[in-house]
Amino acid sequence: MQKIHARGYFWGLLILLVHCLPLPASAQDPLILAVHPYLPFSELTDRYTPLADYLGNQLGRNVVVRIGRNYKDHMGYIGRDEVDIAILGPALYVTLVDKYGEKPLLARLEIDGKPVFHGKIITGKGSPIVSLADLKGKRFAFGDPESTMSHLVPRFMLLEAGVSADDLADYQFLGSHTNVALGVLAGDFDAGAVKEEVFYKFEQQGLKALATTPPFSEHVFVARSTLPTQTVEAVREAMNQLKDTPEGQDILSRIKKRLTGMVPAQDSDYDNLREILMTLQRHGIH
Repeated sequence: MQKIHARGYFWGLLILLVHCLPLPASAQDPLILAVHPYLPFSELTDRYTPLADYLGNQLGRNVVVRIGRNYKDHMGYIGRDEVDIAILGPALYVTLVDKYGEKPLLARLEIDGKPVFHGKIITGKGSPIVSLADLKGKRFAFGDPESTMSHLVPRFMLLEAGVSADDLADYQFLGSHTNVALGVLAGDFDAGAVKEEVFYKFEQQGLKALATTPPFSEHVFVARSTLPTQTVEAVREAMNQLKDTPEGQDILSRIKKRLTGMVPAQDSDYDNLREILMTLQRHGIH
């Protein structure tokens, strides 16, 4: 009887040890890298899959790309910790922190060696519009309501120029920067707002810039609040090392041609944008 009891104890201990061992990478659930839909779905998938593969190799587990249906949907998934790693535009990040609290910061983008970017308010090259004040009575295209450079900052600039939404003949939200550029080129709108990257992509097709936004801290990667600290540190280190190797530089250029690195970020980097968003809120613009 004692021998049988010992054997049962041995197998019980063995089962306990097996359950306590870490799962191999292939057996773990994949980490989700979430991207807001600032460009078409297929284009964003192509841009961010190399980064997901690289992070997967560094972490020893699969990382998959998820594109949000819209900016609000994307922010909700991050805020509720339903995705693991995510990139956000500056305004979306500020709104996220205000609504859900701070998330672990991983890195912000660095373009041409600088972690800041601009947007453009655009019109057609043949347009008689030469200033923001000329937009009264005109048709204006915005991207997503939560977008930094295709709505919120341009909306502030229009207010500064004395142009409210009521002064426009019409305005619509087209969902993405690309849609805005195409809408202006097609003549469906007299003007619109896009990030610099999209303006330069379509400039030769017939766009001109009416105004350039002030510089704002670049897009930022965050992690879910419940992601283990060891994983957060590993992702942060992997991102910061991208610019140090040819492979990493290729991954960066796939995301954006002028992307030269990912650098440390802190919440205060976005304070100047917070002030603008507070001004918009006082005008009833959210």
